[in-house]
Amino acid sequence: MAPKKNGNGDKKPPSAATNLFAGGGAGMTEALVCHPLDTIKVRMQLSRRARVPGAPKRGFIKTGTEIVRKETPLGLYKGLGAVMTGIVPKMAIRFTSFEAYKQMLANKETGKVSGKATFFAGLAAGVTEAVAVVTPMEVIKIRLQAQHHSMADPLDIPKYRNAAHALYTVVKEEGFGALYRGVSLTALRQGSNQAVNFTAYSYFKMWLQDWQPNYEGQNLPSYQTTFIGLVSGAMGPLSNAPIDTIKTRLQKTPAEEGVSALQRISRIAGDMFKQEGFHAFYKGITPRIMRVAPGQAVTFTVYEFLKEKLEKHAPFSLSGGEFEE
Repeated sequence: MAPKKNGNGDKKPPSAATNLFAGGGAGMTEALVCHPLDTIKVRMQLSRRARVPGAPKRGFIKTGTEIVRKETPLGLYKGLGAVMTGIVPKMAIRFTSFEAYKQMLANKETGKVSGKATFFAGLAAGVTEAVAVVTPMEVIKIRLQAQHHSMADPLDIPKYRNAAHALYTVVKEEGFGALYRGVSLTALRQGSNQAVNFTAYSYFKMWLQDWQPNYEGQNLPSYQTTFIGLVSGAMGPLSNAPIDTIKTRLQKTPAEEGVSALQRISRIAGDMFKQEGFHAFYKGITPRIMRVAPGQAVTFTVYEFLKEKLEKHAPFSLSGGEFEE
């Protein structure tokens, strides 16, 4: 059954149910494939090695090798439980809110969505997911990833045993507000990520469909979706790496009484520049791009595939829609 179209001849946007299942499935696949690179990125961002002339840099390969050697390969999956818990609502919120914001910003007469509207819809969707899901999930994930313990040694007991225990401990010791530490930076990072990501993906997809008229009204081949997802996914990390590094350090440590979030952010940034140099703001950029870019490729490819399958069966047959203008 082909997706139904609205009065303007455009497909209707995907339903919330489609976004829940397709987005959740895409998110879980992406997390399982790419989480080790995220752990390496976090460890690199938390490294406080000062500038030493002639000292060898510890890159992402050496960082990953050290984690495996000291903490077993399972160490690369620390924090995965927190990610998997939040990935379904995160992706459902991302895609559903993006479509909702896009419809709100569409031209009232023609129903068309401009490039500017797509950008702001992505920005708003990123902020929405950051506040609703991503910030608490990342606070727990980073606390787990920051622990240097061997998962093969039963006597090496970490402070946080798993995602549920980390959540309980953080709330008990630091209060519920600790789960939203760094929410402004997370919202800024997620907003800019999704603004760039959705806009670039929409344009790339539109250009490919214009170049290949035989794919009009249907999904592009998976290899093309994967490629444009990869390219668009790499753009976000390059634009906001310093924000992500400061956010990681902020969320790793408990709050200080009498010190505002803005003061802590300023102090963290100042100390990083003074003690480690400007390059410190880009620590972990290689594994982050290696994690986010293929992650977005996986996400969009799996999402488009599952969405197409779901749209052919009730109760999803009334959904449709694309990321195009």
